[in-house]
Amino acid sequence: MALQELTYRDALRKALADSMTENPDVIILGEEVGRYGGAYAVTKDLIKEFGPERVIDTPISEPAIVGAAVGAAMAGLRPVAELMYVDFIGMTMDQLANQAAKIRYMFGGQIGVPMVLRTQGGTGRSAGAQHSQSLEAYVMHTPGLRLAMPATVADAYHLLRQALTKPDPVVFIEHKALYTMKETVDLDAPVPEWGKAAIRRQGRDLVIVTYSRQVHYAIEAAKKLAGDGIEATVIDLRTLSPLDFDTIRVEVEKTGRAMVVSEGVMTAGVAAELAARISEECFDFLEDPVIRVAGEDIPISVSTALETGSVPGTQLIFESAMKLLASREAV
Repeated sequence: MALQELTYRDALRKALADSMTENPDVIILGEEVGRYGGAYAVTKDLIKEFGPERVIDTPISEPAIVGAAVGAAMAGLRPVAELMYVDFIGMTMDQLANQAAKIRYMFGGQIGVPMVLRTQGGTGRSAGAQHSQSLEAYVMHTPGLRLAMPATVADAYHLLRQALTKPDPVVFIEHKALYTMKETVDLDAPVPEWGKAAIRRQGRDLVIVTYSRQVHYAIEAAKKLAGDGIEATVIDLRTLSPLDFDTIRVEVEKTGRAMVVSEGVMTAGVAAELAARISEECFDFLEDPVIRVAGEDIPISVSTALETGSVPGTQLIFESAMKLLASREAV
């Protein structure tokens, strides 16, 4: 078995290197991805291995980076465009949402845009209001875009490798607080199906549906709940588009109670969409309304304490689950 101890950052770098070795059409472009090695060191030393023609340092212009990637993908390459922060994705929405997402439809399927947009989001580094957002709802809202958000080191590797084989644009959002997380990964293990959620913990009392860093908080909360005799299923969505609602439906039907956890803001966010779908499609099986646990509808503070308090964590997930199960005790 190819067991390797890797950090989340290392797994991403290895996925890029392995893909570039196998496919000469894979290129990387972005701000400081080459000589500097990327804002979070994911592309460190790749320029030494593959050269400046395939690891391209660009001007500081997110629209130019994504626009160039769209054109390169349409011309036959497989570009990986990097945005330092997902907070800047708004500057690229014409290139990404109006062009990349719609090219296959506009051209009647004759051409696609096989590109990957790598970026990072979330809190955890006191980076302030303009560098700490969770904007995955922007992407999930746009038909034609695929969205992957790995929570584990193994998924960081396998989902990025899979993304680089897809015929349409994939937005790949990494959580900034996960880069140093370390796991032992079996690279020879069966690769999970693209678009298939993972059940990280199985329980009988409620289902917690989440993704990215919140998976780890949900698992810790589930362990804490077990101390009170409550067993929670934790579903790691892995990709938000495609969304594996079949797995959600099956698990919710078993327990009758569901909670959705997202670091994004509460209003009109991913948690709202998931909660609505569960309420609609699992209505006959629900014992209680679906609970949303999400970020506060406020800008993220640079203060560590305020930043931590503005998004879900283990304790809030635990307390919310206890409230949800309180109705069971009252019956």
